[in-house]
Amino acid sequence: MKNINEKRGFGSDNNAGVHPAIMKELLDANIGHTLGYGHDKYTEEAIKIFKKQLGPDAEPFFVFTGTAANVLGLSGTTRSWNSVITASTAHLETDECGAPEKFLGCKVLTVETDDGKINTGMIAKHMHGFDFEHHSQPKVISITQSTEMGTVYTVDEIRSIADFAHQRGLFLHMDGARIANASVSLNLPFKAFTTDAGVDILSFGGTKNGMMFGEAVCFLTPGISNDFKYIRKQAMQLASKMRFISAQFIGYFRNDLWKECASHSNAMARKLANELELLDGIKITQKVQSNGIFVIIPGKVADRVRTQVFFYSWNEKTSEYRLMTSWDTTEEDIEDFIKSLSKELKK
Repeated sequence: MKNINEKRGFGSDNNAGVHPAIMKELLDANIGHTLGYGHDKYTEEAIKIFKKQLGPDAEPFFVFTGTAANVLGLSGTTRSWNSVITASTAHLETDECGAPEKFLGCKVLTVETDDGKINTGMIAKHMHGFDFEHHSQPKVISITQSTEMGTVYTVDEIRSIADFAHQRGLFLHMDGARIANASVSLNLPFKAFTTDAGVDILSFGGTKNGMMFGEAVCFLTPGISNDFKYIRKQAMQLASKMRFISAQFIGYFRNDLWKECASHSNAMARKLANELELLDGIKITQKVQSNGIFVIIPGKVADRVRTQVFFYSWNEKTSEYRLMTSWDTTEEDIEDFIKSLSKELKK
């Protein structure tokens, strides 16, 4: 029997392996010598691909991790007296270990939200103290697409926040760690709900959708990335062998591999949700719009099932758990999980 740490589970799409097509891309890039630090044909091609996907003015910079993409993407537009406004569930607030405060020196101001999404009415409470030297100055609004709760912003919702920000001299940042899942959910190209909707800074992720490592910081508004190459270097995120990040993105976009992977994980989430809805004593708490399912399971039942298939507790007080599907989740994985859960519910 496989160790639980080796089995496919529902803990995180980070736990999945690398898609074979991406692995092949890495092997193909591992031939011969090429210049380092992004002066290579792979990075040149990857940049062209991002400009095609996001618009000719887009300026992508490759980094190693999602935390780096989020924090460094904000660093070029903020000063230590600024603040970043985001959802209380956002990675910037809950999962970056205080990196925004440490590296930006900024305050992170949060907005309480039940579904991971924020709107202008929620943000408005932080719109005060402008030009008052005793008050942190709001500079960026940050949203996550798809959100940490598995929900997805519509184009109109994003444009509304962007307009609100720009009217007040603020920028709009999007954490796109699961942007592919959002694109599939909306059935829209990336540009439609980023550049065209008024997003200024985009953290574009692929690690949760079949890549090995690497993210892209994409500046979508001309002129705001002028100093970023220095910021990236000082932050120790300038890859000497950048071709291995860039090559992955080439493979990721070739033949819409990103879409194939995200479509599958979204479909598996919907199937898992459908099966869960048939079980007594189980309650899904969020709309299933991407590859995340949030569900209330009796605590003792969940503990027993988690010895067989791993998934995370989300809220211990309410016995809410998070189930994430991945590009490699199978129908058999779902069927086995539902059987185990059904069996434990009956005890």
